[in-house]
Amino acid sequence: QVQLLESGGGLAQPGGSLRLSCAASGSISRINVMGWYRQFPGKERELVAVISRTGSTNFADSVKDRFTISKDDAKNTVYLQMNSLKPEDTSVYYCNVVGIWKDNYKFDPSAYWGQGTQVTVSS
Repeated sequence: QVQLLESGGGLAQPGGSLRLSCAASGSISRINVMGWYRQFPGKERELVAVISRTGSTNFADSVKDRFTISKDDAKNTVYLQMNSLKPEDTSVYYCNVVGIWKDNYKFDPSAYWGQGTQVTVSS
């Protein structure tokens, strides 16, 4: 079973930075797409940033030029570096992985979600 362990959320001041990490485990060989989403109260979960196995990235317009996404394939870990944080970035952030090649060469096309980590931007 695939598990995602998120860390790095917390409180930051406006203009500050936070770094989120998400480590995937469960006999994983490689992952097709890793990313971060966030969900505001009463709203649908929305994409923040994703990175593919080849390294191509996609960002929400609201975070472009402020957030960066990276990954460490050896650790099956994805990172979200959030700079120039704004109060409107306050949300629960969820890690997501899609398309997993297992150590036994089998492919799991499912999407998996982390438990969510709270990010609060406030002075």
